[in-house]
Amino acid sequence: SWLVITVTIGATVPTGFENTAAEEVQEKIGADATISKDRGRIYFQITTDKLSQVHNLRSVDNLFVVVEEYDNYQFKDSKEETLEDLQKLASKLPWTNALKVWKLNTSLKKKRGPHRRPQGPKGKGRRGRNFRDRGKANKDVVETDTMETVTVEIEKLQLEPQAPTTGQGGGSPDLENSPLGEQQEVEGQEPGPKVLKFRVTCSRAGDKHSFSSNEAARDFGGAVQDFFQWKADMTKFDIEVLLNIHNVEVVIGIALTEESLHRRNITHFGPTTLRSTLCYGMLRLSKPQASDVILDPMCGTGAIPLEGAIEWQQAFYLAGDNNDMAVSRTVNNICHIQKKRLDKCSTPGLPIDTVQWDLCHLPMRTNSVDIIITDMPFGKRMGSRKKNWDLYPPCLREMARVSRPGSGKAVILTQDKKCFQKAISRMGGLWRKHHTVWVNVGGLHAGVFLLKRTAGIFGQTPEDVREPLEEESVQMTTPLHSIDDLLAGSVT
Repeated sequence: SWLVITVTIGATVPTGFENTAAEEVQEKIGADATISKDRGRIYFQITTDKLSQVHNLRSVDNLFVVVEEYDNYQFKDSKEETLEDLQKLASKLPWTNALKVWKLNTSLKKKRGPHRRPQGPKGKGRRGRNFRDRGKANKDVVETDTMETVTVEIEKLQLEPQAPTTGQGGGSPDLENSPLGEQQEVEGQEPGPKVLKFRVTCSRAGDKHSFSSNEAARDFGGAVQDFFQWKADMTKFDIEVLLNIHNVEVVIGIALTEESLHRRNITHFGPTTLRSTLCYGMLRLSKPQASDVILDPMCGTGAIPLEGAIEWQQAFYLAGDNNDMAVSRTVNNICHIQKKRLDKCSTPGLPIDTVQWDLCHLPMRTNSVDIIITDMPFGKRMGSRKKNWDLYPPCLREMARVSRPGSGKAVILTQDKKCFQKAISRMGGLWRKHHTVWVNVGGLHAGVFLLKRTAGIFGQTPEDVREPLEEESVQMTTPLHSIDDLLAGSVT
C-alpha cells in the first residue's frame, strides 16, 4: 500500500565512467541523469515503483536517496558558525520522503538476501570509544587530491531512548507518524518499537572549508541524533546518513546500499581484483556484439569476462592467465555464479572458458579475436615497473596478432602510462589509440585506453610504423624536394 512518490537518487560510479552510467540509467530506467561536478557521482529522478530496477544497474557502486541538495551553500567564515549552521540544518531538512524510500528499500533488501555487515578497517575496534580519544583508528579517510571521506561515531551516545521530539522548525516527522515508528519484529524476540541505530559519513572535497570532515560529521550527526533520538553505532547501524560536501555543493542523503554493488560477482578475491562496475564500464566502451569472441589474456580473478558473460550473453569469452592461482580463482568464481544461477532455476551455462597460458604466446589463431579487454599489471601491488617494460611490448604484439585487422578492438587498463604509451607507439602499424578514460583505481590514477586494430597484416606490417594519432598534427621537419631533384642527384 505504498504511495508512489518521486525522489532523487544519487549514485557513486567509477571516476571517469560517469557518462557510461548516465547512458545505462537512460537505457534501463528511462531517466535523464545529471553528472555532478564532484567526479564519480550522478543523480537522477525515479518514482518509487522503480526502486528495485535501480539495484540492477551494473555501472553504479553505491546508491543513496537525496534528502536535500544545495548548489551554492553559503558557508560562514568562521568554523564555529559554519558548524552551528550544520547543526541547525538537521531539524530543517525534509526527511519524510527519503525515510519512506529507505524503509521501502529495507523491505526489498530482505527479499534480496541476508544482511552483509559493512567492512571497517581490520583489527581497529570502533565501538564504545569516546569521540575525543578516538584518534585515527576510528575513522576511514580516503585522500584524493583535496578530498577526504570520513565516517565518525557521534559522541553523545544515549543509553536509553528519550521521548521522541516532534518536528522543530522544519516540520520533520515525529517518530509515531514517521515511516520508521512502527513495531518491528526481530526473530526470537517479542515485537516492540525498535530504537534505530545510525552513523554519519561525511565526504568533503575542496580547500576553502574552515572545518574538517570529522568536525562536520560529528556536529551534524549530533544534531540528527538529538532530533530523531536515534542511537549512534558505527558497525551495526540501520541507517547511514551521508553528508557530501564538494566546494559549495552540499548534498544530504540516506544510503541505500550497505556494501558496494561492485563486489557482486567475485567470491574468490585476488591481490588486485577489479571492481565489477569498472569491468562493466570497460566492456561497454568496447560495444560487444552478438557472436564476438572476447579475450582477457590476464584475467586475474576473471572479473572482466564474468561481468561480460552475465551482461552480454550473446558473445563468447575466453579468460586466461599465466598464473595457476589466478586461473583457479577464475574457475571458482565462474562455478560460484553457475551454481547460483542453477539454484535460481535460470540458465546455468555461461559463455565463458578458462585457460592457463603464456601471455606472449597465446594458443590461438591469428586474426581470430574481436575484442581484447584486460587489466595490465600496474607494477605497484604486483610485479614491478621494470618487468612492465619487458612485458608490455611482446604482449601488445601478441594481442595484435590474434586480433582481427581493421575491426579488432582492445580496451586496456593500466597505471603505467609511460610504459604503455611507449609500447603502443612502437606498434603504430598495428594499433591506433582511439580514446582514453582516466579513472581512479584504489587511489591510483590510471587510464582505460580504447585501441583500434589497424588493417595492417601481422608479420607484414613493420610494428614501428607510427601512424599519426587523430589528435596529433604531423609536422614535416625536412624540406620537400621534387622527384627531378632526387633523380638529378642534387639531394643526398
